Amino acid sequence: MVKQQRGEATVELILTTALRVYAEQGQQGFTVNAVTAASGVSLGSLYHHFGSFDGVAAALYIRCMGRLFDDMVEALRRSRTARTGIRALVKAYLRFTEEHRDAALFLHASAYSGYLALHAKEIRAVKEAKLAPVIEWMRPRMEKGEIAPVPAALVEVLVIGPACEAARRWLSDTYDLDLAEAERVLPDRIWQALRPG
Repeated sequence: MVKQQRGEATVELILTTALRVYAEQGQQGFTVNAVTAASGVSLGSLYHHFGSFDGVAAALYIRCMGRLFDDMVEALRRSRTARTGIRALVKAYLRFTEEHRDAALFLHASAYSGYLALHAKEIRAVKEAKLAPVIEWMRPRMEKGEIAPVPAALVEVLVIGPACEAARRWLSDTYDLDLAEAERVLPDRIWQALRPG
């Protein structure tokens, strides 16, 4: 039991440090040497827990993604109507981006990284499990005609896609996007796309 707790603490330390290293040093500075130096965890211990540095990055991606979806699902479950639920999903995504900038930056930058491909099956399984409550919340409302029918595969694209792009642009130095304005405009616009008839 003590050994297991030590192992969990080491995993937590590595992931927390990895996110901090990424936030402070960017993609170029996000290396196994930087993470082991900043965490004080040996290379052998890192490989023992994650198999590789790509394994660390994939685990960090899964963690950040999980927290984002947990926030969105929690906001959704507090909603009483189809409209307030869709609006809550979008607002939760944008709020997470603002409140957890480092995690959001890692998620958006990771979309173009090789380790996602190496761990695609695992990441896809976790994402499907995290998205399932959103689909389950929407399905009966679609059946009742409160939400326009959308294939499950396109729910994320239609509902979360615009918020994701707004977040990506806000996190980027390339664009000048006001996240508060996005939070005012996007929820109703996305709801309009999902309104029945």
